[in-house]
Amino acid sequence: MPNILLTGGAGYIGSHTAVALLARGHTVTLLDNFANAEREVPDRLAQLTGAEILVVEADIRDVETVATALADQNIDAVIHFAALKAVGESEADPLLYYEMNIVGTIRLFEAMQKAGTKNLVFSSSATVYGQPDASPILENAPTRVQNIYGRTKLVMEDLGADLVRTGFLKGVVNLRYFNPVGAHSSAMIGETPSGVPNNLMPYITQVATGERPYLQVFGNDYDTPDGTGVRDYIHVMDLAEAHALALEYILQTPGALTVNLGTGTGISVLDMIHAFERATGRTIPFKISPRRPGDVASYYANPSLAERLFNWKAKLTVDDMCRDSWRWQARRAGINDV
Repeated sequence: MPNILLTGGAGYIGSHTAVALLARGHTVTLLDNFANAEREVPDRLAQLTGAEILVVEADIRDVETVATALADQNIDAVIHFAALKAVGESEADPLLYYEMNIVGTIRLFEAMQKAGTKNLVFSSSATVYGQPDASPILENAPTRVQNIYGRTKLVMEDLGADLVRTGFLKGVVNLRYFNPVGAHSSAMIGETPSGVPNNLMPYITQVATGERPYLQVFGNDYDTPDGTGVRDYIHVMDLAEAHALALEYILQTPGALTVNLGTGTGISVLDMIHAFERATGRTIPFKISPRRPGDVASYYANPSLAERLFNWKAKLTVDDMCRDSWRWQARRAGINDV
């Protein structure tokens, strides 16, 4: 079975993807600088999977170290998660995002060239679509990035596609995620945002533990069934399984392609709050605040290409997302009634 290197492999989506890859018989190496990941994650993964997992502590901009890891472990493909990902921070410090995301990816490609590794699965984002004309969104929808974070993701996509076109790489899959949520059902790994969460689910779970007094709901006057924003939330384990299948696809089918990963179903903020309360028995107080600049009313995927190419479809429900998110956060908060 192929040997796979995961950049940012100790992070939220990387760690869950490691579980999915190991379950399918792949050998996994994690490369992470632990700037945004907990050092205990590799040990938890070993306990969870029973597998021996090699960890290389390095920055992706360290070409020699990354190239050595690729060559020493005879890596067949890279899944590239390592990047900064906060929209607000990207607008406040664009050069940092250009350096870490774009320059970091260029350095990764240099290391891959040195080691002769020619296949990549890239962690992209539906952020590249910006303000969509309509939902569900297909992969050929116009890209209208509205922030520096989205810009870096689109540039990173284009870099990989160019290297396939010019023959430096054999295969690249750009996976455009919609809204990953949830955690592994064991509650051994999950999302650990630093500071105030940027995403809905970790904020909800922190309200449920009492860490935060209430949830802010930004806008209730959108043209949606209940007036709140609608998004496509996908369980992180469904997302992880998609990475494994995309990897296997690109190893057999060289080329460059871009694929949406979502459920194809929109869920409003209020729907998610009520689903969480139903799944966990916890009450989530919330307050309505004005809309945030740049937010769109409704935003969800057409995931049919992933089903056609990878035979993949999201299986886990909103209740699964809520239950697993709560179990993970409750364990971290020392709450035992879950």
